[in-house]
Amino acid sequence: MGMIGFYAGSFDPFTNGHLAIVKKSTKCFEKVIIGIGKNTEKRTRTSREKMKKAIEKTLKEEKINNAEVIIYEGLTAKVAKERGAEILIRGLRNGTDYQYEETIAEINDEYSKLDTCYFRAGNLGYLSSSMVMDLFNAGEDVTKFVPKAVAEILKSKKVGE
Repeated sequence: MGMIGFYAGSFDPFTNGHLAIVKKSTKCFEKVIIGIGKNTEKRTRTSREKMKKAIEKTLKEEKINNAEVIIYEGLTAKVAKERGAEILIRGLRNGTDYQYEETIAEINDEYSKLDTCYFRAGNLGYLSSSMVMDLFNAGEDVTKFVPKAVAEILKSKKVGE
């Protein structure tokens, strides 16, 4: 049996950068669990239930069959272990991301004995959920930065909501 990876984030919204990480990781792991958590340092902008449905629709459209989406509360490492994951998956956009992620990885390794696997964001390294929402709230078209199903959710929201 192959390994299970756990890719956690607030995914608020789920971007094409996140999708690139999912595509790469599903080639390396037998199963990838995409965990929509709550970032206590960020205000939630989009319903996690709606985002879960949009990510699932995107996975189906992309013909990715070895990933599932969950919504969770609590410590990522604890939930990952409860779900049978052996590796935490993280995306890296740049060197600053690496420094931040490496600190978290060390804590997770110490606390849960889960290792972390990094995937490069590549040519989407400039993309962040916050940037997408800033553009969206300014009335700009963000459809090229997010999967179609996510764009549909955003279009259904009122600007600034």
